[in-house]
Amino acid sequence: MTHDHDLELRPTPAQTEAALNPPPGRTGGDLVVETLRGLGAATVFGLPGQHALGMFDALRRSDLTYIGLRVENNAAFAADAYGRVTGEAAPLLLSTGPGALMSLAALQEAAAASAPVLAIGSQVPAAGLGGGRHGYLHELRDQQASFRDVVKSVHTVRTQSQIPSAIAAAWESALTAPHGPVWVEIPQDVLTAETALPVVTAMDATPHELVPRPELTAVAADLLAKAERPAIIAGGGVVRSDAAGKLRALAERVNAPVVTTFGGKGAFPWEHPLSLQSWLEDRHTTDFLEDADVLLVVGSGLGELSSNYYTFKPRGRVVQIEADAGKLEANHPALGIHADARLALSALLETVGERPDPEAAGRVAAVLAKVQERLDSQELALERQIITAVRAALPHKAPSFWDMTILAYWAWSAWPGAMHSAQGAGGLGYGFPAAIGAAVADPTRPVLAVSGDGGAMYSIAELATARQYDLNVTWLIVDDGGYGILREYMTDAFGETTGTELSRPDFVALAESFGVPALRTSPDQLTEDLTKSLATPGPSVVVLPAVLKMFAPTHV
Repeated sequence: MTHDHDLELRPTPAQTEAALNPPPGRTGGDLVVETLRGLGAATVFGLPGQHALGMFDALRRSDLTYIGLRVENNAAFAADAYGRVTGEAAPLLLSTGPGALMSLAALQEAAAASAPVLAIGSQVPAAGLGGGRHGYLHELRDQQASFRDVVKSVHTVRTQSQIPSAIAAAWESALTAPHGPVWVEIPQDVLTAETALPVVTAMDATPHELVPRPELTAVAADLLAKAERPAIIAGGGVVRSDAAGKLRALAERVNAPVVTTFGGKGAFPWEHPLSLQSWLEDRHTTDFLEDADVLLVVGSGLGELSSNYYTFKPRGRVVQIEADAGKLEANHPALGIHADARLALSALLETVGERPDPEAAGRVAAVLAKVQERLDSQELALERQIITAVRAALPHKAPSFWDMTILAYWAWSAWPGAMHSAQGAGGLGYGFPAAIGAAVADPTRPVLAVSGDGGAMYSIAELATARQYDLNVTWLIVDDGGYGILREYMTDAFGETTGTELSRPDFVALAESFGVPALRTSPDQLTEDLTKSLATPGPSVVVLPAVLKMFAPTHV
């Protein structure tokens, strides 16, 4: 008996002819780029290196767009942002040893933020693998070991026939919830040797769907429908699964106030009557959430930042929906539902009944009023002015990428809507190279990067990248003369600072030396200057000299 799938697997005469007569001059590197193209990739990021040249030579024969950055860590940040913006796995091509290791801090951020990055690195020739005794340049005794504790999965290749399957498996892993970075490594000689294998065509690497167990969503729906004081914490999983619409529908059906985590910003409308916004470091917000008798946590592990530095102690029943099984009930006992946020919210919407609560919006307004009263009681006019000025300058739906700087800490709480930051792993240097990745993903709209002067020095070389590809990125550098956050932490903890004060360049002159227009602004002029820079095609830099303070979480 012939099955339908048997017919689907049978090649056409034209396919058979092409397979039996592959074009000459191809190498293992061609198998890499053909596989990426077959998976649907259009753009790759990276840096060439000695052992990886087979892949880069093959790029010349492909229609993939290559974006080369100046530092591997920055290339990985760019790929991370490309994945966050598009929802696709961004290929990242790296060389052996130092080149590969330079990407680790950025891949840690991708892992913490569940951003899909497909990192493909070279290796020493196959005969030299396993021991580090052969003296090859860039050789590591066990390169995979350096990545295994950082990325979601590791995939190794030893022969050319393994290349398509390994890359397809990695692609599937990167895009299966929870998303994350993956690592593929291929020896130099496998990449450079000629191949007689057929051209790789379409590859099937469909991500697995993480479906909730129906008996668990039934219990969750019952708890929400019967709750007296329900509340919802919406994390980054809601954003990554494109579930904001379903979250809103559920919140409105059960009249549950919603707070978004710093990684989940944009998951719920900022001005909605049920929106508690993102003031997670405010004690009034923490108290409100602790008082909920049913707390639904969607797409968040309730880690350090989302739990107000582990001071959050819920008293009611917690229901946690999380795609990462390791984060289920990691910090609080809960009804744990291991599932993709979109699928779990869909299941709840099919089950949960209406829960009228005419007082819910009033309780939200009361909390937000207390937050504003707290801010008004502190001397924070400059900080509030600047965050308002930046928001006023940024066009609607234009993405923003924030480094670890005091203004970003403000944005986590005060920025009204979606934003991207390095708050997953917390490494410096994320903002500008990430903005480059987003600008590559969508060249039709401007992108804003925000850094402090300390973080800016991590990625200053990428001004050359932005100029080379003429990318629409405006970089706001808040220059306070050092590591502002660490200065504040050390002053609070020890009364004085060590290692926080920095000599830095004239950022305006430095940007102009790269051929990038730049200007120095002031708080009063910031909206006008930033608006003009964002409206001008190509890269630009705006420098704001300002020393900012963090807010205190309660009255001082």
